[in-house]
This record gives sequence, C-alpha cells and structure tokens, in this order.
Amino acid sequence: MLDDTLLADPSALAAIDTAGVLRAAATAGAQVRSAAQGAQEAGLAQLSGHRPRALVLLRRPGASVSAAGILAALLGPGCPVPVVLADTAPSWIGPLDVVLAHTADANDAELADSVARSVRRGAEVVLSAPGDGPVASAGAGRVRLIEPRIPVPPGLDLPRALAAGLVTVSALDLLDPPLDPGLDALADELDAEAERDQPGHEPFMNPAKSLALRLAEHIPLLWGADSLAAAVAEHAAIALATHAGVVAHASDVAQAATVTGLLRALTAAAAGNDVFHDPFDDPPAGAEVPPPRLVLLATGEDDPHQVTLRRTGRSWPAADLLHPVDEIARGTRHAALLRAAVLASRFDVGAVYLGLATRTIEPA
Repeated sequence: MLDDTLLADPSALAAIDTAGVLRAAATAGAQVRSAAQGAQEAGLAQLSGHRPRALVLLRRPGASVSAAGILAALLGPGCPVPVVLADTAPSWIGPLDVVLAHTADANDAELADSVARSVRRGAEVVLSAPGDGPVASAGAGRVRLIEPRIPVPPGLDLPRALAAGLVTVSALDLLDPPLDPGLDALADELDAEAERDQPGHEPFMNPAKSLALRLAEHIPLLWGADSLAAAVAEHAAIALATHAGVVAHASDVAQAATVTGLLRALTAAAAGNDVFHDPFDDPPAGAEVPPPRLVLLATGEDDPHQVTLRRTGRSWPAADLLHPVDEIARGTRHAALLRAAVLASRFDVGAVYLGLATRTIEPA
C-alpha cells in the first residue's frame, strides 16, 4: 500500500532511501555531460563526414533497449541511412557499417561476441561500457570506448546510454539540425527536471511525486501520441517495473486503440464501474483488481488530443496528459528530443518515489 505521507516528508524519504536511489536518479544531467566528455576523448568527432551503409543499434538488457528505441524513433523514416535494431551483430556486418552498443554489464558474453565480430569484419564500433571485463576486451583496442564515470544503480543509466547514442548520430551527421557536441542543452534540461523533482518540493509542486501519486494503486496505460513518445512510454513501463514493481501497458496510441479489452476497461472505469467484477463470485474488497489509469505522452508540437483524434478517430479527454510544453516551449531547437528526455527522467524519478512509498525498493 502507498504511504502518501512519506512523499511529503523529505526527512523520512532520506531515512528510507538508504541506497541513495533518489540521489542517483538526479544525476541524469551529469551523466549526459560525462558521456559527452568521454565521447570527445574517444574521438567520436572523427566520424564526421562518414556516411555508413547502416547504423546498427545493439539492444542489450537494461537501458540499452530504451536508448535504442528512443534513438530509432528520433531518427525516424527520414534518416538518410538504414537504422537496424538487433540483439546481436547481424551476419552481414562489414566495414561500411557503424555499430553502437551500451551496457552496464562488463561480462555480457553475447555483446562481447558481437563486438569482436564487428571489429574483426572492419565495422566502426562505438561502445558505452565499463573499461574492464570481456566486453571492452573484445574490442581489442579498436573500438571507441565511452566508460561510465558516474556510478548509478541498475535501471538509472538511460541518460548515459542515450548521450552516447546522440553524440554518435550527431557525429555521423544523421540529425538535422545537428546537436552541440557537449549536449549542453539536454544536460541543462535534465538538471532543471531534477530540480523540479527534488524531495524537498511538496507533491503538488513536484511533477515526479505527482506522477507517483496518480499511478499508485492503478494499472498504468502509457500511450504515446507520437513514435518518440511511444518509445519513452516503453521506457516508463520498464522504470515502473524496476523501481516500483508496477506492471504497466505501454504502446503507441494508434496500436493501443485496437486493444478492445483495455478500451472497455477504460470506459467502465470512467463510468465508475469495475469491468473485472464477477456477479457470480464477489471477491473481498482487498482482492479487487486496480482500475486502469490512462496517461498520454507527447513530444511533438501539436495538441496531443488533436493528434490522438486524428490517428484513432477518438480522444480521451479524461486521460492524464504529459506534454512538457511548459518546460520546453514550442519552436525550441530539438524540442521533441528534450521533451522525451524530460519525460523519461520524470518517470525514472516518479518510479523511485513510488517504490520508496510502497516499500518496494530494498534498503542498502
């Protein structure tokens, strides 16, 4: 059960967060800056002018999956080269390709094999990973290695993974307009989000605490109004499962509109009925299934409700809307990316708050 009084008491939060997970979640901006610095030292700027045959994003367990999805959605169909998402290096990898991988596990045997195969076949490899262990050794000194400089608990290294990918695609001139090499704007926005989400702010002034309270004792339905928001929704579901033990449904809103069972559950919840109620077997109140709560995520410039109406033929006016246009105004350079990063960070911190308030996060 949620202890909502805990979220209003910074001292109690600090006392229960013996592992320092909240402090680690607030390092998103610092992770981006350190990864950008590491990329500069690894010589990623030398990739400028190189147009690969394909950009291969290796999805490994952890933040790598979220980062790959966000990068692929950001590049979109307008990317001048094919973007391939794979769990291991494809059999056709060769000297014209660029491979990008991130892991927090220095002993990932499958990734080590992929790195070794890619290097052996002459591909350019950008690797965000610890500098010791089989993964880094598999590069035989021929990979552009970005080592972690800020230790964080499992599940909180998305900023580092995303920064490594952004520096890579920017160096390859796959983003228009290009990003600044230091990713200063992204790091600044993540610092601002960390300030908004700090434990000292009351829940009504803290978007991450507010999010945790809205999702508590519900089944979250996290639907993206655009492809980039849908990728963030996938990460949000992972964050809720990792830090709060909450199972959530994440999807693109157009795909979600075809899931008729969830739509009926939403309609019933909006009408104040329990769609899971069995008239022949009335269970005790404690065994009831939590009601769904719809959260629409958006990163684009248009009104998300209008986008949803256009894409699905209907809208959900009662849905919680996460569209940080107050934080990143319309027309801002790389606004969609910045909004996606802010939303991902908000879900990370919100999931940690929810995990602490439900005693899901284990003490150190």
